[in-house]
Amino acid sequence: MALSSPSRRPVQWLLSALAMSSVLSVAHGQYYNIDTPDAIRESARTLAYDMMLFYQGNKTGEIPGILPGPPTEHKGDYYWWEGGAMMGTYVDYWFLTRDPSYNHVITEGMLHQVGPNADYMPPNHTASLGNDDQGFWGMSAMLAAENKFPNPPDDQPQWLALAQAVFHTQAAPDRHDNTCNGGLRWQVPPTNAGYNYKNTIANACFFNLGARLARYTENQTYAEWASKTFDWLWSVGYIDNENWKVYDGGHVEHNCTDINKAQFSYNAALLLQGSAFMYNYTNGEEVWKSRVDNLLKGVLRDFFPNNIAFEMPCEGRKGGCTADMLSFKGYVHRWLAVVTKLVPYTAETILPVLRTSTEAAVRQCTGGETGRRCGFYWSEGVYVDPAVDKTSGAGEAMNVLAAVSSLLIEEADPPATKHNGLSKGDPNAGSRSRGPTEPLAPITAGDRAGASILTLLILGGFIGTWGWMSIGD
Repeated sequence: MALSSPSRRPVQWLLSALAMSSVLSVAHGQYYNIDTPDAIRESARTLAYDMMLFYQGNKTGEIPGILPGPPTEHKGDYYWWEGGAMMGTYVDYWFLTRDPSYNHVITEGMLHQVGPNADYMPPNHTASLGNDDQGFWGMSAMLAAENKFPNPPDDQPQWLALAQAVFHTQAAPDRHDNTCNGGLRWQVPPTNAGYNYKNTIANACFFNLGARLARYTENQTYAEWASKTFDWLWSVGYIDNENWKVYDGGHVEHNCTDINKAQFSYNAALLLQGSAFMYNYTNGEEVWKSRVDNLLKGVLRDFFPNNIAFEMPCEGRKGGCTADMLSFKGYVHRWLAVVTKLVPYTAETILPVLRTSTEAAVRQCTGGETGRRCGFYWSEGVYVDPAVDKTSGAGEAMNVLAAVSSLLIEEADPPATKHNGLSKGDPNAGSRSRGPTEPLAPITAGDRAGASILTLLILGGFIGTWGWMSIGD
């Protein structure tokens, strides 16, 4: 019997160790299995648990509904709006996985931030209150209505009513002026820095919310506002008329002609999703089909190189993204997923991209003591500590949770409408912030599901005042 050469034993041991290390590394890198619907649900459950660790609002003495912040007060990395975005991410998580573990936390958070007039304008966030900030909370409330998320107690504001309140306050005359021939300003209070800036995201939120309220309530007035807002974005050049790139905004003192051509993924994706709602609401009108097709082409071209989500303005240099930008990928995945339910022919284009992008996302979730913490840089397949961008990592974690959950969209129902929804509307929603209005007829039982007729009345009362927006269209 021949003896093994002493010189070979270390080599064999090293090769075996390297092989085992490789296997462990691959297994470690594939902690999240997304091969089957059950595996996706299990991975999403773990991601939801880990994401909730960033949230302090469910602890004694903390404020429900917000992530630690704002940075201007040295309280954390996140502004008020991102708490609203997180609420929406968990509303989708529940809808797609049917895991109710966090529903009470989300309901508490969304109701705590409504403000004294139930329209998502809490006074303690006035110093950073933008139309987009309020819009994100409104869109999360709208999502709760569309997903048939469990209703709040009867003595609390209802999801549809909160979405209406946000839209109504933003459609009021004091939010619109003649500068740049229309459009919402970025900030709400005139004293806020940025009040002189009219940007895409503020108007995209307003457009998106209007499109969704139109479909849900079948109230044509919402649709008219949505159409006007899209047309304004097009006419001012924030949507490039040649290549459908979506730019950031411009200043009123320059008549919005000094366009900042930075492209952010959530701007384009939000316009795409809103256009999909309008396509569905109008039964496939050609103008909205064209907008869906062109915006989808632009989103995939600009923000999904190699079919993996990539935040173009900042991702090319580590440390270049703000805390806001670090959360955009998740919203884009969620909104694209919904587009496939509203415009079914897009599914064959969108779903393979979402899967490839999500595979890349989970591949890099190998960080932290657990070996499953997620970073922001998906394309490289390697975990990069969120500290490189000077954040705690909440946005990065929320991105992956959203991407994984969204893989279940094929099993989901389309967004609800008044015909099958559960949420109650309120035609007077937002009136306390708008000031006195004409008296309205009482809500009838038939109107409670969508409140579309009465909402038409209250908005119709303002059409004369706001009619100037039609001039020059």
